[in-house]
Amino acid sequence: MTTEIVLVLSILGIAIVLFASERLRVDLISMMVLLSLLLTGLLTTEEAFSGFSNPAVITVWAIYIVSASLTHTGIADFIGQRILHVAGFSEWRLILFVMLTVGTMSAFMNNIGATAVLLPAVISMGRRARIPASKLLIPLAFGSLLGGVTTLIGTPPNLLVSAALADAGLTPFTLFDYTPMGLIIMVSSIFYMVVIGRRLLPERDHQDTTNLVGHYHLRNYLTELKVMPESPLIGRTIVESRLGEIHDLTVMGIIRNGRTRLGVLPNAHIQAGDLLLTKGNINQLLRVRREIGVAIEPELKLSDVDLTSPEADVVEVVISQKADFVGRTVAEIDFRGRFGLTVLAIWRNEESLVGRIGEIEMKLGDTLLVHGRRERIAALQNDDSFLVLSPIELELRRSSKAPLALIIFIGMILLVSFGVLHISAAAVLASILMILVGTLKMDEAYNAIEWQSVFLIAGMLPMGIAMDKTGTAQFLADAIIQISGNYGPQAIMIGLFVLTTIITEFMSNAAAAVLVAPIAISAAGVLGVDPRAFVMGVGIAASNSFLFPIGHQASVLVYGPGNYRFFDYTKVGLPLTLLIWVLMIIFLPVVWPL
Repeated sequence: MTTEIVLVLSILGIAIVLFASERLRVDLISMMVLLSLLLTGLLTTEEAFSGFSNPAVITVWAIYIVSASLTHTGIADFIGQRILHVAGFSEWRLILFVMLTVGTMSAFMNNIGATAVLLPAVISMGRRARIPASKLLIPLAFGSLLGGVTTLIGTPPNLLVSAALADAGLTPFTLFDYTPMGLIIMVSSIFYMVVIGRRLLPERDHQDTTNLVGHYHLRNYLTELKVMPESPLIGRTIVESRLGEIHDLTVMGIIRNGRTRLGVLPNAHIQAGDLLLTKGNINQLLRVRREIGVAIEPELKLSDVDLTSPEADVVEVVISQKADFVGRTVAEIDFRGRFGLTVLAIWRNEESLVGRIGEIEMKLGDTLLVHGRRERIAALQNDDSFLVLSPIELELRRSSKAPLALIIFIGMILLVSFGVLHISAAAVLASILMILVGTLKMDEAYNAIEWQSVFLIAGMLPMGIAMDKTGTAQFLADAIIQISGNYGPQAIMIGLFVLTTIITEFMSNAAAAVLVAPIAISAAGVLGVDPRAFVMGVGIAASNSFLFPIGHQASVLVYGPGNYRFFDYTKVGLPLTLLIWVLMIIFLPVVWPL
């Protein structure tokens, strides 16, 4: 062991400790690694900063832009909603379709982006099916990671280990080289989650984002009315039904064929079988239900339905001193017509005012609980009459640009598939075209890039150069071979899998891939076998972040909404990790003969 090897291992060890401690940002740590390698003379200036020009880094930021374009044009939303719709209300079917959906999306877009796009839809579907979010959100996060290993662009580690092959003078992976092994792992893992894993998941109620319903004591005023075939409401619009004027019933949305539409819907025609989401006095409902031809659904309570969606929300707004309607009632100013929102309750003097809201005079400082479409709520943020307590960021989908975004996206895949362009060039071309055709604005493109990940990768790539240049990678490879070499190449593969999996739980999966890939190449060289099986195994293991919530940002994303505890991930993730190791030991040498 030379002094240089000791120095490299010391820098690496300190970096891992810092990554695990989470005392500093990961991108800052990677920059510290870069500078340490430069200032100690282990790397030249050009070598230290070469990560910023690496095609893998270029590809990562370009893919972020392409993924954002799919989200902003509504393509990702549409795919998620359609596939989730066919799942029904069965727990195992929901888990199956959630994982298939997010896995398919993650194969071609950012894992975190795919998880974020489907998160609200999955929570909403779970509530409709009376399935706790804790039963669905870990499968959502795990599904995104599993889908990411099915293509070269599915997750950064795949790109990085491929770049390591190229740096070593070997043929890098193509777009679908990961697909055979990735599909074996993804299908087997989904089967495990549906049959076994779901039984290991906790059953905890989701922390209801609409707990304002309980705070304002609205539960006795919210219900669902089923429109019977003989109802005189059939064929009328919500406005024409005059439910508010005559019966003091406020229709907040409609559930039709399993799809929920929320907000003020003046032009929606009522059909037989519709579920009307209403607010009103239950005694009044009992008196008029036969008159208007509706049935109160005893199994369904609107208080259990998520009043939020990508289109609608519930927020509190305070009446300011600039309001011109102070002293007038909600009905007098036609609040629904004027602002396009429904007042559910008024909070005044530590008391919730719920019944017959239309007759209550509004006062300065009253807090109104309002429900409606997000663009209407966003408009209140610019109205001096109100102070919105929970401002929302309105994100309008550019659905008219969806065909263009889809054409560009498919074009990128085809250019890479047929070897016309390198993935980095195709991704940059696609990202530029997305901006030129208007699927994204330039500012949105910059915001879509997770710069923390970009700097993390660019800062850690020089570590791979240093490990190769100083002989550290060879030293570690020799150590692994000495420990497991007597048991053959498969034993060494197991050692690499275990090493990568452990590292990736405490640091970025991209950094773990960068660190272990050179070791895998060196180990294969010593054994005289094809390194691609070893390197692909490292890439897959780097995305095998199922043991702890800190293993991947997708897992962190669902931690709070699922009301999870730290070791909930371990209970379901440890058997899954062992399963994936077994699958790689059996099938990797078949797909990529040693």
